[in-house]
Amino acid sequence: MKMEKKIITLAILWLVMGSPAQLTAQDIIPDHPKNLDYPSLEYLPPKVADHKHVLSNGVVAFLVEDHDLPLVDVNVLIRVGDYLDPEAKTGLASAVGSVLRSGGTSRWNADDFDEEADFLAADLRSFVGSTSGGAGVNALSKDLDRALELFFEMLRNPAFQQDRLDLYKSQVLQRMERRNDSTNSIESREWNRLMRGDRHFTVRPTTQASLESINRDEMLEFHRNFYHPDNFIFAVSGDFDSESMKQKLEAAMADWPGKGRSPEAPEPETPPRPGVYMVHKEDVNQGRVSVGHLGIRMGNPDEFAIDIMNDILGGSGFTSRITNRVRSDEGLAYSAGSIFTEGVYFPGIFRAFFQSKSETCAQAASIIIEEIERMRTEKVSAEELETVKTLRIEIFPRFFASANAVAQTFARGELIGRSEDYLDKLRDNIRAVTADDVLRVAKQYLKPDQLVILAVGNVEDMLEGDPDKPEYSFRKLAGEATINRIPLPDPLTMVYPEQ
Repeated sequence: MKMEKKIITLAILWLVMGSPAQLTAQDIIPDHPKNLDYPSLEYLPPKVADHKHVLSNGVVAFLVEDHDLPLVDVNVLIRVGDYLDPEAKTGLASAVGSVLRSGGTSRWNADDFDEEADFLAADLRSFVGSTSGGAGVNALSKDLDRALELFFEMLRNPAFQQDRLDLYKSQVLQRMERRNDSTNSIESREWNRLMRGDRHFTVRPTTQASLESINRDEMLEFHRNFYHPDNFIFAVSGDFDSESMKQKLEAAMADWPGKGRSPEAPEPETPPRPGVYMVHKEDVNQGRVSVGHLGIRMGNPDEFAIDIMNDILGGSGFTSRITNRVRSDEGLAYSAGSIFTEGVYFPGIFRAFFQSKSETCAQAASIIIEEIERMRTEKVSAEELETVKTLRIEIFPRFFASANAVAQTFARGELIGRSEDYLDKLRDNIRAVTADDVLRVAKQYLKPDQLVILAVGNVEDMLEGDPDKPEYSFRKLAGEATINRIPLPDPLTMVYPEQ
């Protein structure tokens, strides 16, 4: 039997590959991996128009069928966010987003609602972020009608039950008490303050006082004002029929009036002030450092060249210049890199970052500034350019890795106002970027004279630096300017002590 299988296998190979006498080892196995030939990747993405539906009330729904598994995922993106908080009620939007799910409805108290969801094995969720919010339900397709009933009851008629609101407040308060525990959270908070100023909604903190002042009536009013069909975009994927799903969504919102779209998020009023800023945290032996300035807004005609430029500088992991120099060549950090974001409502941020031993932070920061200058003065190599462009193009299909990803990608594009052909043209726009483009945008959008440098850690050790390399220091990075010390605020009041 074994001999018969072997003969059959050899016969199949002979038929597929040709006579063994005509083949050599080199025909089968290249002498080096670089000589391997791969067929070109041809990927045709889904089209927005094939999945976009406009309901009778004007709500846009992206419906993507997938019958491999008996599951349906219904998501709604909502034009709501922390930016809609009254200044004295910071934290209100986030509370609404969380307790919307946990706080019961006008029909079911919180425990009964949870029991109904558990009986269906339905995953119901809701949240509010900085500039958008959302809600969703995942359930078996056989239970879709019942799951939608629960979902729209939660979305339209939340009760914000007092005991669940109290529980939410206690959990948030516990997290607030730990605000100064990690250098990571401190760095993130202070970096945003340096970029946006003290009063912008993106940095305005929830305090114990503002949290405790939030009540059910305010949450119900916030919900009435902003949770309505004019602010909804649906992303639905899974085992359903699109025409039937449209009818279900129409029926669920049939008597739900809109109130007009929410206003857009406001821009910051305070520009960043260049300089060196340091936050002291004595009980750590590593520092976190960020170096950067403001970025660009969505729709900037140079966005593709800027993306490629940043990938070469620090955004592409181990192939990037910052990672290679700071991590691989100098061994100063395990992770280092950069981002250059495009903001939807106001400019994004360019930020290079790393974490290093306290005494080597100044050296690593100096290297990053050197690499920023090099991007502005030297044309990138053909190999660097091809590597990051190829990476960008080859990971493109990840936007459509599943039916849920397709629906969410299209819905997100609708929310932020991307053109419907943006993704269709994305790869061609990346391919079109040249080394001259990269040099041009580096000169225009990387601004060494506007750099903000933030270091969080043991300030005394970071200032002392490496005694073997005195040429690197934060005092030299500051030049003639004074190094700005930022004290740690009280975690509950967020009041910063005077220095």
